[in-house]
Amino acid sequence: MSIFLDAPWVPTSKKQIRKMLKFAELQPNETLYDLGSGDGRILILAAIEFNAKAVGIELNPLLVAYSNFRIFIERLQDKVQVRWGNIFLRDISEADVVTMYLLQQTNNRMMKKLKEELKPGARIVSYVYTFPDWEPIKVEKESKLYLYSI
Repeated sequence: MSIFLDAPWVPTSKKQIRKMLKFAELQPNETLYDLGSGDGRILILAAIEFNAKAVGIELNPLLVAYSNFRIFIERLQDKVQVRWGNIFLRDISEADVVTMYLLQQTNNRMMKKLKEELKPGARIVSYVYTFPDWEPIKVEKESKLYLYSI
């Protein structure tokens, strides 16, 4: 566990990212927020393959710098941005879709923020970990995906 993070950085495969974004029914021009965005791979794929706007929040400054480098190389600065900061302190109210691959205790702590800040109809796709007090609207057990709606 990194001293910077509420979850260790574990890169998600492109195959799994595609499943997550399809599972969330991400639409063109929707805004996706990835909480704990790591190297930006979810953001970049969302912009390229789904024509979505994407915002990442990442606490590790090295991963923020690397993400911004990747965004620059892909020429996606107009569609993708990474914000350095704590996911509990950054505003997420513009999100149509939120992706999360954190830890169970982090999901538990995020519930209040998600409920208070997200607009009605916003969707949350969590990989592996759930929100125990919320009923998912869709579950893909084999892929460990849980979809929630505000």
